[in-house]
Amino acid sequence: MRIDSLKTTPDRAGRYWVTFDDGLKLGLYRQTVEDFGLYTGLELSDAQAEALRNAAGQMSAKMRAVRIVSATSVSRRDLEERLVRKGEDPTQAKEAVQWMEDLHLVDDRNTAEQVVHSCISKGYGLARAKQALYEKRIPKEYWEEALADYPDQMEKITSFLHSRLDADSDEKQVKRAIDALIRRGHSYRTIREGLNLIAVETDDFPDD
Repeated sequence: MRIDSLKTTPDRAGRYWVTFDDGLKLGLYRQTVEDFGLYTGLELSDAQAEALRNAAGQMSAKMRAVRIVSATSVSRRDLEERLVRKGEDPTQAKEAVQWMEDLHLVDDRNTAEQVVHSCISKGYGLARAKQALYEKRIPKEYWEEALADYPDQMEKITSFLHSRLDADSDEKQVKRAIDALIRRGHSYRTIREGLNLIAVETDDFPDD
């Protein structure tokens, strides 16, 4: 297999596109190009071509993993699943996640703490924080530690209620405010306490 063309400048994702005489096109990162000493006109044996394809897949999975982790907090399992959904080979996705973990760029315990901190800052209740940990595929062995000091959210509940309700609010408006807080992970009991603090009648609503 021969290289017909090799772009000398990378695309926006940092890849150098290589076109082979059989029509195959590969987007390679600089390290792979240099490791294989690629240039236009280079002839590759079948074994060399296979090694290049494997190296290209491994580097693609690693670079995509770096981009994902740079954009958001992810667990090991979540990152692996995202890589596969994006088209990376499952084995190479698993290897890329292990590589990220070895570099201490993926840590489920730290991710659990980050997720919980984000929920606290948004005024979410404990139930919503647990849901977020589940959605991020955080192993349950890290939940208890991350949630251990979850603060009381009454101040944020009352602040939210004040922003939605006033002395003239009708039953429908109160119900909408309650539903919004339920979606944020707060219990009926804590919402009732918040409503009592702002002097809104709550007799028609359950405690839990």
